[in-house]
Amino acid sequence: MARVLNPIDVPSTVTLDVKGQTVTAKGSKGSFEQVVHPSVQIHQEEGKIRFSSASDDKATIAMIGTMRSLVANVIQGVSEGFEKKLELVGVGYRASMQGKALNLTLGFSHPVVFEVPAGVTIECPSQTQVTINGIDKQQVGQVAADIRAYRPPEPYKGKGVRYAGEHIIRKEAKKK
Repeated sequence: MARVLNPIDVPSTVTLDVKGQTVTAKGSKGSFEQVVHPSVQIHQEEGKIRFSSASDDKATIAMIGTMRSLVANVIQGVSEGFEKKLELVGVGYRASMQGKALNLTLGFSHPVVFEVPAGVTIECPSQTQVTINGIDKQQVGQVAADIRAYRPPEPYKGKGVRYAGEHIIRKEAKKK
């Protein structure tokens, strides 16, 4: 019995090319390629793409869902792109772009310089905000996590680099 998941609707602005186990998507933001696991079969129809498998074991069923999600992220990335926003909270915490490097002042004795990897763009709309854009969801999230790791939010005063809208659980300070 073959398992088939919900199809992915391919927007008209995206051209999808399936060759063997490789799916290549081209859109307004660029092009990206995803290799699909050998146990998953790809079926391309007009305006849709489906994933199925011949076997019914748990690992293969999980792999179908994973591959469907990865290809859906590729299609969304080349058509709309992905964005993560970071906020710098703390006295004197600032961010600015200097060429292809992000310059962060995070309360250390030295400025932190983060080299922006290829495929990702970083903007600083204000001194305390950082916006990360790109077509690869995993890479955008990893860059945001790397920047946040320099000074994660601490629970007593809430200072640090946090995701936009992130709620920090605050602790009460020691009492006399």
